[in-house]
Amino acid sequence: MAESMFSHIKTAPGIEVFQLTSKYNDDNHPIKVNLGVGAYRTDEGKPWVLPVVRTVEAQMACDTTLNHEYLPVAGLLDFCEKAIELLLGADCKAITQNRVFGTQAVGGTGALKLAAEFMHRHLGVDVVYISNPTWGNHVGIFRDAGFSEIRKYRYWKAETRSLDFEGMIADLTEAPERACVILHGCAHNPTGVDATPDQWVKIADVCEKRKLTVLIDIAYQGFATGNLENDAAAVRYMQGRGFEMFIAQSFSKNFGLYNERVGNLVTVTNSEEAKRKVKSQMDLIVRTMWSNPPNHGARIVGSVLNNPACFTEWKDDVQKMASRILLMRETLHQKLVALGTPGNWEHITTQRGMFSYTGLTESQVDVLQSKYRIYMLRSGRINMCGLTSSNIDYVADAIHSVVAKDSGNCQQAAL
Repeated sequence: MAESMFSHIKTAPGIEVFQLTSKYNDDNHPIKVNLGVGAYRTDEGKPWVLPVVRTVEAQMACDTTLNHEYLPVAGLLDFCEKAIELLLGADCKAITQNRVFGTQAVGGTGALKLAAEFMHRHLGVDVVYISNPTWGNHVGIFRDAGFSEIRKYRYWKAETRSLDFEGMIADLTEAPERACVILHGCAHNPTGVDATPDQWVKIADVCEKRKLTVLIDIAYQGFATGNLENDAAAVRYMQGRGFEMFIAQSFSKNFGLYNERVGNLVTVTNSEEAKRKVKSQMDLIVRTMWSNPPNHGARIVGSVLNNPACFTEWKDDVQKMASRILLMRETLHQKLVALGTPGNWEHITTQRGMFSYTGLTESQVDVLQSKYRIYMLRSGRINMCGLTSSNIDYVADAIHSVVAKDSGNCQQAAL
């Protein structure tokens, strides 16, 4: 047999979160817990299809006026426009002055990729700043878009398990003009640590002073506080400050549409003429990447956002999901405190959204997986939705066991 033309290809490293899920699924142990999966789960540990999504899908299936023709290159207009209103507010100046537009993308990932490609091709931006840590795909997206420098700004302060705000501002102050900075709109992934409103003012100040190209990634609107408007506050503040910017929206989490890949890239410009020019170039980039976007998921979201009754029902669904996350945070914190687990665990309740950076070490994570069959990322990030009323005692006891053992070993070593 002739040598394969692929023989020189090296096997790429696996994607941690998907490897973790595969390992969990292959584990036949009767007691196991998956805290790594990046999706909402019910208190029974099951995926949840939102009732309002079921309703709209049934209506779509019976609607004989719908067909499978191509959407416009920029996507479903009813979806894009309502998604922007959800994010910025219907009365925001960018909308009323006709200088903002949305481009339907293949998930939040596609929105980020589209922004990166546009910045690199048309704005000449070649440096991007990402938080340390950040969502694992940010690096790959910008590297593949041709960015030559991917720099990190300080974000997580391990000693206090909180935001390293001084470090963040110091790093962004040193950024070259027009460099892109990726900011998380709410429910920071992976830490769950968000800047306060006062801190956002200072973040905006440094972005304005350094003339940075702002890209806000908001994948969890509604999941931080349960209130859609509150979770959009940082984005709305930046818009109100007059920034031209990009905002990557995802509807995977707050609509539970993970495999439908529903995203929207919001582009805010400072004039109607700039909007027209940018949109024309954005459409050409889309044409060469996915040509035009898929219909099903975007039509579900668009239908819900355009129907007042459905919209009210969806807001209630989002509140239910957020409330369960908050309950799991409070319960885990209470149980760790009651057990007398060494250390301060207040960060579990002060963090927001689906994820928590627990502060557990890699060695502790290894023990939790090998001994207790509790699966989480090596960074110690857990999905709070993986906790349920039936497993939270088990998880708290296991965390207490590994932390207390390490604390005891440290004390003994110090003697």
